[in-house]
Amino acid sequence: MAPPSGHSFFLIGALGVFALNCFTRAQRNGTLIFTKENTIRKCSCSADIRDCDYSLANLMCSCKTVLPLAIEQMSYSDRLTIWFTDTSALGLLLNFTLVRDLKLSLCSTNTLPTEYLAICGLKRLRVSTEAKHPSPEQSLLIHDGGESESREKPILLQRGWQTCMYISFLDMALFNRESALKSYSVANSASVASNFPYFSHLKTFPVLNNKSFVVTFIY
Repeated sequence: MAPPSGHSFFLIGALGVFALNCFTRAQRNGTLIFTKENTIRKCSCSADIRDCDYSLANLMCSCKTVLPLAIEQMSYSDRLTIWFTDTSALGLLLNFTLVRDLKLSLCSTNTLPTEYLAICGLKRLRVSTEAKHPSPEQSLLIHDGGESESREKPILLQRGWQTCMYISFLDMALFNRESALKSYSVANSASVASNFPYFSHLKTFPVLNNKSFVVTFIY
């Protein structure tokens, strides 16, 4: 049998690179954060982990213990999953944080108060309440900002807060109900704080007066 020609070697190599790129895309990591025994664990996972399975997460993901101050300064461009048991820990992890794709899993049967989390740039939200109300995961597409929004660079301000064109307010009491996830948005809200005076978050929210914002309420 004649040895493969140079053209054949080139074709085989090209196919190998293509297959490697496909595999890399399929293995795109997501970030998982959970609190356990008064510690915060941040993990990089190449596949979805069953909700609230802490042992499996430590086994299958690359995890490390982090300090609260290190979490407060973060922003997330990839998929972020948070397992939580109370609103205080979740507020520490999410309030005024830039997150594009977020999944929240309640890992306790606690009743949560009516409190609002303010999240920047949220495009997609998934919610799981398996521990409290066993039911299918719910998903909500908040907005699709397109390429122009994705090119926009968030502006860093004091305390690591960031300004953005899309602001979402998440009502934590939704985890107490078995009803479907809902949302409504108010567009062209140039002065967010004056238009929503009852939201104390907005009194300190670092917005730019010359920009128009879209505010979404999720409940």
